[in-house]
Parts: sequence; C-alpha cells; structure tokens
Amino acid sequence: MTPGSEIAGAHMAVVLIAEDDEDIAVILVRLLKRAGHTVLREPDGQAAFESAVANRPDVVLTDLGMPRMDGLELSRALRGHPDLAGVPVLMLSGQLHPGDRQPAEAGVCAVLLKPCPNDRVVTTVGELAQHGAHEHGAGATDCPRRSVVTA
Repeated sequence: MTPGSEIAGAHMAVVLIAEDDEDIAVILVRLLKRAGHTVLREPDGQAAFESAVANRPDVVLTDLGMPRMDGLELSRALRGHPDLAGVPVLMLSGQLHPGDRQPAEAGVCAVLLKPCPNDRVVTTVGELAQHGAHEHGAGATDCPRRSVVTA
C-alpha cells in the first residue's frame, strides 16, 4: 500500500442519504457523487433503514424530520441491528440547536446544521467513511460524535 492510498480509498464510500426534501436530496446526491462516492437515496427513515439492511452503506447521512421514521429513530434502528450497529451516521438538520443531546443519545456520530456549506458536508462524510464502522454503546470511546450540535 502506498502512503495516502488508504485516504484515497475512503473517498469511494457508499453513502445512503435519507432526505424527504427533493430539492435538498438532489443537491446532496450530486455533491457526494462529485466527491467520488456511490450514493443511494431514500425519501424517509423507514425506506432508508430497509435500504441500509440490503446495501450495507459505509455512511448514512440523514435528515431529522422525515415521514414514517425520523432521523433519530433511524439512527436508533441502525444501532439496534447486528450488522449495522457500527455504521457512522451524520445528521443534517435545521431543527436542532447547539447543545441538543438527542442525536448523540440516538447514536449519531456528527450533526451539521442547515444551511451547511457543501464542503463541510463532503469533508464530514469523508472523515466518517475513513473512520469506518465503530462502537456506539455507552462508554464507547471510538465514536467521533460530538456532545454538542455543531454549526
């Protein structure tokens, strides 16, 4: 393996997007495909969970407010699935406030507030893909999750 190749490999992640807003979803899909990722997209949390079970994504990027299953419920469902418990979850939301503990308690690894600069989304997805699957239970020290919501 040549130096840096493990970083280059991280850019070829399979990213599952759970987003019910069509305009935002189109932008996120285009953005992450341009960054070299394979992108799957579902319009709600339940469909995203079913897709995750079938496709085993490297990273899940979810909205908070969605029909059928919201982003927090999706993260909890992933954490409860034996094959998906370690998958990194990034939440993108306009409904949270800095200091909100709900995402971390649901096993979300990182939260970005909408509107969020596109490069920040790409960078965070890349970092989570590179970090890979990891523990999320109580006392887990491997998760990069922040205790507070970051802008």
